[in-house]
Amino acid sequence: MADRLYIFDTTLRDGEQVPGCQLNTVEKIQVAKQLEQLGVDVIEAGFPISSPGDFNSVIEISKAVTWPTICALTRAVEKDIDCAAQALQYAKHKRIHTGIGTSPSHIKYKFNSTPEEIIERAVAAVKYAKKYVEDVEFYAEDAGRTDNEYLARVIDAVTKAGATVCNIPDTTGFRTPYEYGEKIKYLYEHVDAFAAGKSILSTHCHNDLGMATANTCAGVLNGARQVEVTINGIGERAGNTSLEEIAMIFKTHPDLGIETNINTQKIWPTSRMVSTLMNMPVQPNKAIVGKNAFAHSSGIHQDGVLKNASTYEIMDPKDVGIDENAIVLTARSGRAALKHRLSVLGIEIQSQEQLDKLYQKFLEMADKKKQLNDEDLLVLTGASINTSEHLVKMESLQVTSGKGITPVAAIKLKIANEVFEAAATGNGPVDASIKALKQIIHRQMELKELTIQAISKGSDDLCKVHVQVEHEGTVYYGFGSNTDIVTATVEAYIDCINKFKVAKL
Repeated sequence: MADRLYIFDTTLRDGEQVPGCQLNTVEKIQVAKQLEQLGVDVIEAGFPISSPGDFNSVIEISKAVTWPTICALTRAVEKDIDCAAQALQYAKHKRIHTGIGTSPSHIKYKFNSTPEEIIERAVAAVKYAKKYVEDVEFYAEDAGRTDNEYLARVIDAVTKAGATVCNIPDTTGFRTPYEYGEKIKYLYEHVDAFAAGKSILSTHCHNDLGMATANTCAGVLNGARQVEVTINGIGERAGNTSLEEIAMIFKTHPDLGIETNINTQKIWPTSRMVSTLMNMPVQPNKAIVGKNAFAHSSGIHQDGVLKNASTYEIMDPKDVGIDENAIVLTARSGRAALKHRLSVLGIEIQSQEQLDKLYQKFLEMADKKKQLNDEDLLVLTGASINTSEHLVKMESLQVTSGKGITPVAAIKLKIANEVFEAAATGNGPVDASIKALKQIIHRQMELKELTIQAISKGSDDLCKVHVQVEHEGTVYYGFGSNTDIVTATVEAYIDCINKFKVAKL
């Protein structure tokens, strides 16, 4: 009989700490519901004391999600724990995740403390959290660089204080798989609570050296029974362990005797939803969910796959939710078909008004692209979510450019129900369009970065554009999608403008 591996998803906490990936509460609820459909056991919904937004998100996610455990992060500080407990008041299954740094550098420089005092603070935090909830997880920050013997003392103390889960983070992504596996093995053998089934070990690995997934697997194979992961591997710096990679590793290796609750056919739509909402493109060669993950360009590979897919594919694309026979929607499709397909992709339409608005955008795009696939729908829905109530809206954009012609752009914007028009020339169609835009929006703003991502294939395909615009010392992140790259870029620029913290434009 296979051992159960619990999936702890921290996309909405650790993943959302990436600059530009911040979500509003409505978007977080949408992701949380999709994680529930995916089969995630624990959703780390936020760090409540960090901001009113995080606090409110934990409350609303607790109300929206039914069976997964909702987890809130804290420091080993009583006011943090009080705040987390309050935020979790509506959760059906609740967990407080508290902890403290245990490495020599954290003890000396971060806390100006001693090893013994750190143990005392850790135990006190767990005992205090137990007053509110039965399920308390303890994290030993920078455990990767903590001496195993001392780490075992800390973990033994917190398990005796009541910690039901002990998180061993490789916070800096420093350890090799062998070293991290040995650390987990050492703790399993030297802390009685794990063998006795009173507490479980959890991994939390970062990808600074590209070893997060390998380290996580090493941890599981040496006794860990919870993994802390994110969709698409997003997270601070180089990111976290990818949920989809762990799920598929153990699915394709049943001989390892580990099973998860993940419905792997929900992986692809979940990946696309998170990518769209967080303005975070998935790299084409990303394992499992990259657009090239099941692509074959080599003639030898193509020949083998055509004869038998197993020659070069260790997974059936349908196992991760890539359905080659997925419904393709056209301008002739009705609202019911659109709503049904969005529901399959994990996007629930809340009202007829929302469906009507989205359907109009769908028809406009279908007239240009002729056929819309699942990826297009996710992009279109993300764009709709991001632009539903903006102050500035682009009414039209006309661009003239070509070889030997000076690019000219004419733009029409609606701002607070008033229409403005402007035209400008530039050294390219994008430059001309942005200059025309700036003639209307009189603000100091500078384009810092522009990323264009084609969705699949074809010259008529949708593209996603992500931009970074600096305004008054703050960098804003914007998203746009269209079959026309210039239009998508301007929409992304306007998305940034609508986020500027100014009273009037």
